[in-house]
Amino acid sequence: MDSPADYPAPAALPVATVSDAMDRFGVAAGIRPLWPGAVLSGPACTVWTRPGDNQGLHAAFETIRRGEVLVVNGGGDETRALIGELVAQKAKALAVGGIVLDGAARDVTELAALGVPVFARAVTPAGPWKTGPYRIGGTIAIGGVPVRQGDWVLGDDDGVAVVPAERVGDVVRAAHRLLEGEAERRAANQRLVPRG
Repeated sequence: MDSPADYPAPAALPVATVSDAMDRFGVAAGIRPLWPGAVLSGPACTVWTRPGDNQGLHAAFETIRRGEVLVVNGGGDETRALIGELVAQKAKALAVGGIVLDGAARDVTELAALGVPVFARAVTPAGPWKTGPYRIGGTIAIGGVPVRQGDWVLGDDDGVAVVPAERVGDVVRAAHRLLEGEAERRAANQRLVPRG
């Protein structure tokens, strides 16, 4: 899978099921959707930036492709928002698949209105620095999980998971098997009757 169109559509597979299909690895700890119902799915475009600085995000928008997910290691900083409404507008205009921040964001109401799926560690009204340094396209980490350029990143109300690019096909097949098993158990649960 090397194009955004090759990845499962957002909401096609639950993050929890994908994590189960990876032996419950791959979940980015502490990173949550900023508005209910936000979903994303696509290959990662990675950025590693100095905490609280978003110059690298703006640079990444010069090369990011339609459907890619901007994934940013911001050092887990919660004091400066790496994105807000204006950056989200840019992401929407470029048809970016979503934004995942190991850092903070702001303008939550506006992000929801724009419909840009943003997942972050925190929310703060304080704006970012714009001086760098940064790195684009290498291996980073978010929430304790490594992410390489092109790895599959997916998010829903439960959080964010990362699947290594070379494992996507196997994980998708395993996730579908798990969903089939869950459907069988759900049907069995509906047949239960109280005792006594």
